[in-house]
Amino acid sequence: MHYGSKIRLDDQGIVVLGAGAGMGAETCRALAEVGAKLLCVDHDPALARKIAEEVGGHAVSEDVTSRTGMKTIFAMTTEIFGSSFKGLVDIVGMAYVQALQAFDDETFQAQMDIIFRHAFLAIQLGAPLIAQNGGGAMTFIGSGSGLRSVPGQTAYGTAKAALHHLVRCSSRDFASQGVRMNVIAPNYIRTPRLLAALGEDFWREADEAAPMKRAGTTEDIASVVLFLQSQLAAYVTGNILTLDGGANVVAALPTPDS
Repeated sequence: MHYGSKIRLDDQGIVVLGAGAGMGAETCRALAEVGAKLLCVDHDPALARKIAEEVGGHAVSEDVTSRTGMKTIFAMTTEIFGSSFKGLVDIVGMAYVQALQAFDDETFQAQMDIIFRHAFLAIQLGAPLIAQNGGGAMTFIGSGSGLRSVPGQTAYGTAKAALHHLVRCSSRDFASQGVRMNVIAPNYIRTPRLLAALGEDFWREADEAAPMKRAGTTEDIASVVLFLQSQLAAYVTGNILTLDGGANVVAALPTPDS
């Protein structure tokens, strides 16, 4: 057994949705380092081009919440990669943080689309292509908000919980065809966007909340994606893997006096 070779993804075509910045860009770097060929998808054409140039991949900008947009992405995938298309990593998602009663219909639907609908389209359109090519892996970024209640994130967390269950059920549907599907469920990750949006007081609290005493990084996400996409995870499917420095094992209960 040569375990080092199992991490390699040489010449495998992989689509990265949400590739342009933060977790997506770092994931692209990790996948390219082990030989993957990438289609870098982002809503911002400039960001898609920038990361594609950096990793030697292909850039595309489409609306991933649209069936037409996703059909275009997978048509390009087939044209570029052919039978070497072996995987997809989905890092698209943004939380609309507000009380549930503050949502209007349009904003609620937008939250569902950016979290759940595009993932449904990715599986419906992409998984059969991977199966047709002999199998591969699909990794989705979920959220700790889909596992527990977070203030202001009821709609977001509900959409993420639906994503988690979609992947669990779909993993069974496609397992016999050689397509593995898993979810990474992080808490707050130090992405450029969140670092700019949330102050240092918040990040000190986020660090303190994790038993490992630090919030996650984009490198933490990319490392686990790399494992799940590789043959090191050949028998891993249908899992929701928490990535939170141990925060998921901590009960929100008072400590009794000893």
